[in-house]
Parts: sequence; C-alpha cells; structure tokens
Amino acid sequence: MMIDLHTHSVFSDGTQPPAGVMESAAEAGIDVVALTDHDTTAGWTEAAERAVRLGLTFVPGMEVSCTSGGISVHLLSYLHDPADPGLVAEVNKARDSRRHRAHAIVDKLAVDFPITWDDVRARLSPGAAVGRPHIADALIEVGVVTDRTEAFADILHPRGRYYATHYAVEAVTAVRLVRAAGGVPVMAHPRARSRGRVVSEDVLEEMIGAGLRGLEIDHRDNPEPERVRLREIAAAHDLIVTGSSDYHGTGKANVLGENTTTPAALAAIEAEGSGTGVVRP
Repeated sequence: MMIDLHTHSVFSDGTQPPAGVMESAAEAGIDVVALTDHDTTAGWTEAAERAVRLGLTFVPGMEVSCTSGGISVHLLSYLHDPADPGLVAEVNKARDSRRHRAHAIVDKLAVDFPITWDDVRARLSPGAAVGRPHIADALIEVGVVTDRTEAFADILHPRGRYYATHYAVEAVTAVRLVRAAGGVPVMAHPRARSRGRVVSEDVLEEMIGAGLRGLEIDHRDNPEPERVRLREIAAAHDLIVTGSSDYHGTGKANVLGENTTTPAALAAIEAEGSGTGVVRP
C-alpha cells in the first residue's frame, strides 16, 4: 500500500486543483493520499469526492504556518475539526497576514521589476491562500525568471531585499490548538536546513510536551544523517513516523510517492484523530 500524507493544491501553493492532485495520485499508484494545503481546508470536499470516485482513500489535513524564535516551523494537522473556532481563528489570522505580506513584497518588487498586484491576483484560485509561490508565478509570467526555483534562489529568498515577514502562530501553541481541535499534529520536514534555520531539539521537546504526535522524517529536505537522529527522538517519545512527497504539482520537483508512510503509522493517526475522519471509497 502506498500512502502519501503531504500534498498541496491551488488552494495554497500547488499548481493543480484538489481533484487534479487526486488524479495525479491515482496515476502514480498511490492508494492513500492527504491534502495538506497551507492554513486552509478549502480543498477537502473536492479532493474527497474525486478520491472516492478514483478508488483512493483520502486523509483530510492542513499545514499550519508556525514560528519559534523567529524560525519558520510547519505543522501538519490530520483529521482535525475544520470548524474548530480556536484553530480557525489562528489560520485565518495567518492567511490575512500572508495577504498583507504579499502586497508588501509586490510593492518592493514593483520598484525594480514590471510586476503589479493584479499580476499576482491573476495566479490565484478563488479562496486560495496567497504566498510567495504565487508571486514567483507572476514573475515567471512577466518574464523576470524562468521558474519558481530561480525566483526563490534570489529575488524571493528570505535574506533578500524584497522579503517581508508575516504573522504565524507560535509552534507550541499550534500543537495545542490542533490537539484541541481533535487533530493529530505531525511536524513537517523538521531538519529542512536548505529552507533556512531549523529549531533545536529543545524546541522539539517543548512541542512534544504540548502534544506533538509525529515527525515527518522521510522527506527529501531532511538530510539522511539527520533522519537517524530524528528516528531516535521518535523512538524515545513513541512518536508516529511519517514519510511524504510534499507534492506541489509543477511548482516543485517533488514527485508523488517518492517518500511514503507505513500502514501502521496511518492507523495510529486514524486512531488518534477525532475531529473528522478518513474518507474511504
């Protein structure tokens, strides 16, 4: 059984609609797939309906934007209640902040490049959470860069002159909110140093103490030597170990099924999630 628990659609920074993600998963031979768009559950219904028609099992999820000491943290939430007021309030706050941040970045870029907010807005699907990948797509459209990789390597790099920050909930608080919403919190790509600074083991311990239930260890952005240490931490704290593609369509090189989760890990997630359920054909 092939299980991929980390994918994105046009409702965040993927390039396919939720149904398209499910179709691509079926073509790739995936049996169980989660949709984990950033700070939104807007794609769940479409994804679930298409998954069932394709004979796939669908796992509702979301990737919550967090921070710890100024370091970006991504928290995967599985099977939470999409209407939980505490969690909804925080992700809506983050979405609003992302929109203001995107405007600020575009204003800076417009001084040096032929880009406008309308160029970015044209890349958004209705209800999508705007982010830097959409700005990258606009830069591609106007001929400034050739792809997202080039855009993020320079113009949109966090240490670049056009960068702007946005609000994100503190990581330990996010873990508690996900648990309160009946969800199962799993830290995404915890050693993705290629993306920037990563949190210390002390922070991991705090998150575990708050209710973190798993680590996404088998992910292309976790260096192999660090996966060994992550497995030691998972074993010491009886954490669920997952593996995923972090698929974004054509937005990233990540391929569906390049890393997968075991049936036992999925069963553990399903056993602990109480906010919503896995959808089976």
